[in-house]
Amino acid sequence: MRLAVIIGSTRNGRFGPTVAHWLATQAAKQFEVDLVDLATAHLPATLPDTDDEMPAEVAVLAPRLAKADAFAVVTPEINSSFPAPLKTALDWYYEEWHAKPVAIVSYGRESGGRCATAQLRQVFTELQAVTIRNTVALPCYWEQFTADGGWPRPSAGYEAEAKVMLDQLVWWAEALRDARSKRPYQTLREG
Repeated sequence: MRLAVIIGSTRNGRFGPTVAHWLATQAAKQFEVDLVDLATAHLPATLPDTDDEMPAEVAVLAPRLAKADAFAVVTPEINSSFPAPLKTALDWYYEEWHAKPVAIVSYGRESGGRCATAQLRQVFTELQAVTIRNTVALPCYWEQFTADGGWPRPSAGYEAEAKVMLDQLVWWAEALRDARSKRPYQTLREG
């Protein structure tokens, strides 16, 4: 099964790649991992009109997302929400998200990014994706470095949380992939 791990932050000095690489290592035990870094995807910030042509950058990422059986979004919490580039990336695509499971790994101050996670659940519901119950929240993540600069400290317990989350993600990915193969997912759009 194929998992797209999406790095949701594009800020300079961001911590997202550290978390995403750690998660990708955990996930590689169960998935073929495709690391999607929004900072290098260069998606346009302005969405087009319905009749406009899809920009090349958007077209390049579309097949990678479409091939994924599941997604894991790594996001910081900024002002009690997730970053604008992540929302723009979600809005560029529609069918690529349909009937697929999404795991969320958030990081931030004391809340560990839980406000960002709650808001992402709402957005993914609208995109007809399924967010799984268990997440990994990383409060005060900067305190979990080892003396030699590694992250995270083994005592942080993040590996156990990630295993539970990834096990659920595997179950949902298999169930939804089987369902999509038996009966293609179709939506009714308002109009």
